[in-house]
Amino acid sequence: MAEGRPPVRQGLRLGILLSGRGSNFLAIAQSIRAGRLPNVAIAVVISNVANAPGLTAAAELGLPTAVFVSKRRPRAEHDADVLACLRQHRADLVCLAGYMRLLSPEFIAAFPNRILNIHPSLLPAFPGLDAQQQAFDYGVQVAGCTVHFVDEHLDHGVIVLQRAIPVLETDDAHSLAERILAEEHIAYSEAIARVASGDYEICGRRFALTAAGESRHLKGHDFGRSASS
Repeated sequence: MAEGRPPVRQGLRLGILLSGRGSNFLAIAQSIRAGRLPNVAIAVVISNVANAPGLTAAAELGLPTAVFVSKRRPRAEHDADVLACLRQHRADLVCLAGYMRLLSPEFIAAFPNRILNIHPSLLPAFPGLDAQQQAFDYGVQVAGCTVHFVDEHLDHGVIVLQRAIPVLETDDAHSLAERILAEEHIAYSEAIARVASGDYEICGRRFALTAAGESRHLKGHDFGRSASS
């Protein structure tokens, strides 16, 4: 087994980290309920914001939740609490779903190549905040989203999946962001399915499905139609 690869077993347990409404978390939960992510379960939903709407939504779904408020706490101390919670709930793969906080090197080292993030641009273009506005202001004709493993650099880790859409003449930054978000809801579940399969290799910066993984992907579940289709 490659270092950092989630264990291939009967089920993959996700630890979801969020700070806001959690729309990507809800899309993942819906994919699990609909059977599009077989043998995947949400082990715990954690927020660094006590009143995050996504946390309320998780509780309404009957999922385990936890809050570790990060404001005015040392990063290492806060991250240690979150790591302990993830371990307590036996999370295999951590999914950042609108988690507005940089992870410490210690946190990343505890889950090497086992932390996924989704970013609303086609990385490496437009990292950081307000990526959709950055793309719109730059005048790109194609935009999209990226699911990637998290490393110690901002929006930098190995890319697992990207989805692209055309920028329409009728778009503004807000409408572009909404259309990218629809792609995010598809891309995150599909990326989790690729990682959960275990049928992949990481060569340098390249994430590649093995022959078995490619075959399974071609026969796999439909995670949704593109907003541009």
